[in-house]
Amino acid sequence: MIVEEIMNKEVITLKETNTIAEAIRLMEEQKIRHIPIIDADHLLIGLITDRDVRDATPSIFHIGEHLDVLEKPLSQFMVRDIVTGHPLDFVEEVSAVFYEHHIGCLPIVNENKLVGIITETDLLHTLVKLTGAHQPGSQIEVRVHNRAGMLFEVATVMRDRKVNIQSVLVYPDHEDDRFKILVLRVQTMNPSRIIDDLKQAGLQVLWPNLPGVSHE
Repeated sequence: MIVEEIMNKEVITLKETNTIAEAIRLMEEQKIRHIPIIDADHLLIGLITDRDVRDATPSIFHIGEHLDVLEKPLSQFMVRDIVTGHPLDFVEEVSAVFYEHHIGCLPIVNENKLVGIITETDLLHTLVKLTGAHQPGSQIEVRVHNRAGMLFEVATVMRDRKVNIQSVLVYPDHEDDRFKILVLRVQTMNPSRIIDDLKQAGLQVLWPNLPGVSHE
C-alpha cells in the first residue's frame, strides 16, 4: 500500500504571515493538531503544531499582559526543518519514519509542493484495516523455523480447512533467531480444529493455547 491511498488530500494550511491567534482558532474549529505552512506557490515552508502553539502562548494567568504574543506571525514559531514523504512511498516505510523521528504527522510533497498529509491516526486506522482486526475472526500465532516455505506449510493447513486468511504478520523470535513468529488473522470464530491440524503437522502454536487440543 502506498501513501497516496491513505493520505488526506484536503489539507488545511496557513501562511507564515498568519498569527498564532489564527492558528489556535483554526485548530479548535477543525479539531486538528498540525497545520502545514505554505507560500504563495503552495510550496511547503514550515509546520506549526499544537505543541508549538502551547510553547508560544502565555499562561492563562498572564494572558492579559501578553496579548501581543497572539498577534505575532507564525514565521517566528513554525518548524522549518520538516520531515516529509512522497505520495508513492510505502506505508510501511512511512511508519518507520514516524517511529524513528517521533513525529505526529508527515506532510506529503511532490516536487516540493504540498499534496497531502498523514497523521498517527491515519496510520493506526490503516494498521487496523491491514490486520483485519476490525472484522470478526481469530488470531493464531505459530512459531516456525526461519527458512523458506514455512508460510506455505501453514497456509496449506488453512486451505485444507477452507478457512480464509485475513492477514499475516511476521516478526523474529527474540529468544532464538533460528525461528520466527507468524501471526495470522483467520476468518473463523472457532479455531480449535485449525490449531489441532497445525499441531498435527508438527507446527508449534503459541496462541491460543486451547484446552483439549492435542499437543505434539
